[in-house]
Amino acid sequence: MITCVVEYVIDPSKIDAFERFGRRWIELVNRHGGTHHGYFLPAEGASDKALALFSFPSLAAYEEYRALFGVHPDFVEADRIRDESGCVLRYERTFMRPLLPEPPDEG
Repeated sequence: MITCVVEYVIDPSKIDAFERFGRRWIELVNRHGGTHHGYFLPAEGASDKALALFSFPSLAAYEEYRALFGVHPDFVEADRIRDESGCVLRYERTFMRPLLPEPPDEG
């Protein structure tokens, strides 16, 4: 499994647009083979930082999903929310592998 962590710098005055953008991408990731773990929005502290975390079974599965960017109409529409609203100022994507709890010993 590979987890993508996206760190956003957002326009705090456009949080509603960012939420619309995020809800759309949650749906798209889940529909196209991934598991979206949610968007994490400012609550206290810096008001211009947000995170998204989602996982795919493999990097190859993620690449299949990425191949739809700019091509599939649903992906184009989701990006249009970001582009037209200006809610995202910049973002950085990092891939991580989870270290999960080991299952309990059944012995």
